[in-house]
This record gives sequence, C-alpha cells and structure tokens, in this order.
Amino acid sequence: MTRMRFGAFIAPHHPIGEHPMLQYRSDLELAARLDALGFDEFWCGEHHSTGWETIASPEMFLAAAGERTHTIKLGTGVISLPYHHPFMVAQRMVQLDYMTRGRAIFGSGPGALPSDAHVLGISPLVQRDRQDEALGVIRRLLAGERVDYRCEWFTLNDARLQLVPLQEKLPMVVASTISPSGMTLAGKHGTGVISIGSTASEGLAALATQWQFAQDSAAKHGNTVDRRDWRPGTSPRPVKKRANRPATASCAGTTNTSSRPCSARAQSALPVAIRPWTKPPSSMVQRP
Repeated sequence: MTRMRFGAFIAPHHPIGEHPMLQYRSDLELAARLDALGFDEFWCGEHHSTGWETIASPEMFLAAAGERTHTIKLGTGVISLPYHHPFMVAQRMVQLDYMTRGRAIFGSGPGALPSDAHVLGISPLVQRDRQDEALGVIRRLLAGERVDYRCEWFTLNDARLQLVPLQEKLPMVVASTISPSGMTLAGKHGTGVISIGSTASEGLAALATQWQFAQDSAAKHGNTVDRRDWRPGTSPRPVKKRANRPATASCAGTTNTSSRPCSARAQSALPVAIRPWTKPPSSMVQRP
C-alpha cells in the first residue's frame, strides 16, 4: 500500500517590523522541526517586493536548511523563471542538489506578484511564455546537453553545465493555480505539479478537472504525467487554545500554503510553541 506523503509549503509571510534575522532563523528552525517530525518535503518561495515575504533566493535558504536537516526533501516553491537567466537557474539547482546530499526538488513558476514583475520591468503578458521557454532549456541543461539558444531575453552559446545533478533525475515541479496553464505546462514538459490555488475554494473546486489538462498536454507532446507527482495544497486549521497551555497551531494535508513561522502561526502536524515577538532595532525595521 502506498503511503501518503506530507509536505509544508511556506512563502513565508512575516509581519512587517519583525527582526529579519529572527525571521530567517525561525524559518530554518521550522524546517528542522518538520524534518524531525518525519515530513517528506519542505518548500519555500521567491519574492522581492512586498516587505513581508522576505526570501529572495529559495536556493540560498534551502542550502542552509540542508545543513540543519537529514532526510526531508527541499523544494524551491517556486523559482520565478522569467526573472533569471536559465543557465544560472540550472547551475544553482545542481549546486543545491549536491549541498543537500541529493534532496533538492526544482519547482518553477512564472512569478506570482505583479509588483515583482513591475520592479524588474517585465510585462505580465510574457511571463508564462518565458517560463515555458526557460523550462525547456533548463531541462536540456540538467540532462547534460550542450545548448545553443537565442531569444529576445537570453542567449546561450555552446552552453553546458560543469556538473550534472547528484540525483539521477532531479525532480521537477511547476506551480498551478486555478487556470489550466500550470497543468498544461506540466504535461508539455513531463513534470510534477504543485497546486497552490487549491487552498482557495475556487481552486479546490477546480481540482476535479485540472489533472485532465495535464494528461491531454502530455499526450500531445509525447510525455507522461504521474498522479504521484501531483501535490495539491491544503490550508491549516488552527487548534483552539487550551486553558493554561501555550498558544499553538497545527496543519495537516499534503501541502501547507499558509505557513507563518513567527508569532501566532506554527505549522506542523503536531503543536509547535509560539515564540514571543521581540521589537527589532529601528535600523532593522522593514518598510513596505
């Protein structure tokens, strides 16, 4: 009988005004706690402009998490491909795979925040196409191919990675929301899927028809997709505070997408005590 796998997906979200150093350390402690509890996967995302989602490089963060964990797999949830040269993404993922002793998962997306795209001068109209284009090139690079490629936003001249991933086949996942675009892209490239949009009622209702988009796209492009590589997300439900007990929270499901490791937001299958908020020095206060 196949065992259900569990993972935690965090942005993460932090209140503006908390000390950034404590935020990062709290997130790393969460990864270590989830590893100790037997979770299968830990995911964190890439954001640049809101002020409360402070991980700009999931690869850097997960490399640090890899030194504090032992068996849990560590996924980029996600790298926004239109913001990066594909060769550099491939290089960083290979390095992460070695630094985590073969536990890396490559998750990609088009970029979720309009403010991030605005900061970088990228039109939202081209983001999905650029994710598709970059992912096709990255797959070839990770397979050890030598690639020549030219387009309007990047160039590769006789490019080949110095190293191939430690894992024989580095797991790849694309983000999917409510629209069929993520599932269609997964089918085209034969990757897994992480359904972030399923935490909303509209996304949850769409799950029944989503997988068919992936299957149809895979058949069209000569690939296959496997439901075992589909990660639908669920939101945590807070545990009611008991008398004379520290406030706690919990979550359960395949993927937690509302993780907030500081303050009143613990997230694991078992209660996690909440750390009190500490006012940071004025020089460290974040501003929107």
